[in-house]
Amino acid sequence: MAKRTTKKTVAAVFPVMAWNWPPVETRPLRRMKENGLTIAGFVAPKDLDAVHRAGLKAIVSDPRAGGYDWRNVDPAVAKRNVASLVREVNRHPAVFGYYVKDEPSAEEFAGLAVVANEFRRLAPGKWPYINLFPDYATPAQLGAPTYDEHLERFIQACRPSILSYDNYSLMENEDVRPAYWTNIESMRAASVRHRIPFWNIVLTVAHFQYREPTAADARFQAYTTMAYGGRGLSYFTYFSPPIGNYRAAAVDQFGNETPTWQYLQHVNLQIANLAPHLLALRSDDAYHLNQVPPTSHGPSAASLVASVGGNNVLVGEFTHRDRSRWVMVVNKSFRDSMWCNPTWRRTPTRVQMVSPYSGRLIPYDGEQRTLAPGQGVLLKIEA
Repeated sequence: MAKRTTKKTVAAVFPVMAWNWPPVETRPLRRMKENGLTIAGFVAPKDLDAVHRAGLKAIVSDPRAGGYDWRNVDPAVAKRNVASLVREVNRHPAVFGYYVKDEPSAEEFAGLAVVANEFRRLAPGKWPYINLFPDYATPAQLGAPTYDEHLERFIQACRPSILSYDNYSLMENEDVRPAYWTNIESMRAASVRHRIPFWNIVLTVAHFQYREPTAADARFQAYTTMAYGGRGLSYFTYFSPPIGNYRAAAVDQFGNETPTWQYLQHVNLQIANLAPHLLALRSDDAYHLNQVPPTSHGPSAASLVASVGGNNVLVGEFTHRDRSRWVMVVNKSFRDSMWCNPTWRRTPTRVQMVSPYSGRLIPYDGEQRTLAPGQGVLLKIEA
């Protein structure tokens, strides 16, 4: 009799990370997992066991990965350091990547490439974590005259496996500043051009002139990222820093969970249900209806959607690995719910939605066609 074998399947996981050096204690880590996070943040090698017990992964934070004068990196020293760190921790099941640098200038790219190349050589599949500035950084900060040049120079020098950037645009005096859209347009364009997935670090803590997060803010940032083809989210910050007017992150300075914790959990659990479908999709386009940001565009003659019954809408179009067509429609309003009734260029034979509460494809009809402020819906279109 032939021996029966079973094929091992790998769960589709959309990475969701707390942008922090978290307290490495049992309860905070367990609650991060229950919140729907998949990556705890930045942790020392000695703390990987605790992260793994909580069911999370981590970005390893260690001077051997990130402790350099980036304008004067000695390749021999970097080679020894990276080899030492990889030998120590790379086989640990909690390791997702290695913290290299946050918000570098283009003048540091050559040095970053030395270290990133060693990680790619010795730890294939693990991310040498380098996060980029937002596009409202100054040319002096970027080390380049334009953001697009900064981004392209980074890709050419460091050959990243993942693109990551931060953009904090939820202000006290306006819904969302225009840089949110210009930045995600640039990042999506680079992601598609170079076939590199991108992550968005979004705002989840009030500080300076950034507002206290709402449930609509959490939905808006997550769903607009997914509609643009983003393949990872980081939350800045999950823990409130004990600094100035920082406040209202998921966990406050006394270790207490705030309403933001529930806002994020509600979104993260939806993302987990969408992930098996979402991660099989290739981004084809992202366009706006009715209220089009200056550097974005509306639908074309070839777009699947001609209009939607809301006055401030984002549509992401996708092709599945099985060649089926999908769209994500997002209500961009921070205050008003909407009925989502797309008018299609060609009338489909059937439209189904992915339930964010079960992950199953279900009929898209009746009250399923309503979207809360900031909410999105993932639809499968059958011709």
